[in-house]
Amino acid sequence: MSKWRIAGINFDHMHMGDLLRMAHEHPDAEIVAVCDRDTSRMESAIANFALRPDQVYTDVEACLARARPDLVILCPATADHAVAVEQVARQAVDILVEKPFAANLADADRMLAAVAASGSRLAINWPLRWYPTHATTKRLIDEGVIGEVLEVHFYDGNRGPLYHLADKVEVSDAAVQQGKASSWWYSKAAGGGSLLDYLGYGVTLGTWFMDGKAPETVTSVVHGGAGLEVDEHSVTVCRYDTGLSKYETRWGTFTDPWTLQPQPKCGFVIVGSAGTISSYDFEPHVGVQTRSQRAITNVPVDRLEPPFRNPVEYVLHCKQGQQPIGGPLDPTLCRTAQRIIDTAVASARLGRTLELLQ
Repeated sequence: MSKWRIAGINFDHMHMGDLLRMAHEHPDAEIVAVCDRDTSRMESAIANFALRPDQVYTDVEACLARARPDLVILCPATADHAVAVEQVARQAVDILVEKPFAANLADADRMLAAVAASGSRLAINWPLRWYPTHATTKRLIDEGVIGEVLEVHFYDGNRGPLYHLADKVEVSDAAVQQGKASSWWYSKAAGGGSLLDYLGYGVTLGTWFMDGKAPETVTSVVHGGAGLEVDEHSVTVCRYDTGLSKYETRWGTFTDPWTLQPQPKCGFVIVGSAGTISSYDFEPHVGVQTRSQRAITNVPVDRLEPPFRNPVEYVLHCKQGQQPIGGPLDPTLCRTAQRIIDTAVASARLGRTLELLQ
């Protein structure tokens, strides 16, 4: 069969380079186009993947018409997700959107309506889905090792979104401070802030761990640095019928977790009716307690096998077999998480506990 044709559109999010690398390394895929209003933002991708001038676009409509992709990878600023998905979905092209799902629930519903009208597939990538620790944790939960999931405790983040580029290339402190004034990450209108950046990770995987269960109420508080219009730290408490779960986001961790785990550690602790699991980002094992083995046992993480190693591989597998998008990439599950996020935003603004938005 011919290779799947992949186009990368909008380079607002630095993860575009990572996702294009996954497409480049897939044996049954090829990058046929990249598109962004600012050609300078595509320079690294053009060089890394040896793209020709005729594969580089600044106009989305022209890119879709000429490149004829089978799958579009979208990495716009959060506030632009709905518009971007609507534009691509009109061409009946399948779409992989880099997290988060959307800036708000109304935009998420626009995205769902757009793909429903065109028959396109929509997947939302949450990179934590592909960490062996968290995949192993989900397997153990599904096998009943810790019984019913009662609580999810999440702490995650990094030094800040401007400290690294694609492929985790590091940026100096001086460049970071200079870049805050012009970066969409620090713009409220563009959907910036640690809550919108990282709460989606926690509550999306948390909903996955809880087999789709939604909380009854949400309470959230946020904190931002001097002169900033967005938060760099948030704590959200969700009340389920089984108890309280906590989701904490942080720009400003002492170290980046992919380089050296900070304290508190980044990742999850899951409390079940018959045990617990600690699932920290990038570690080679998960910690498991059960009624029969109360001391924490380090269980080696699973080796991820195709097609569950990365989002591009997984989505192309679903396309090939005409299978539904599942797990944290499923926009239906992501909508439950978006309800939590929207309620958390409103709770932080109003300063009180709220019932979960519908």
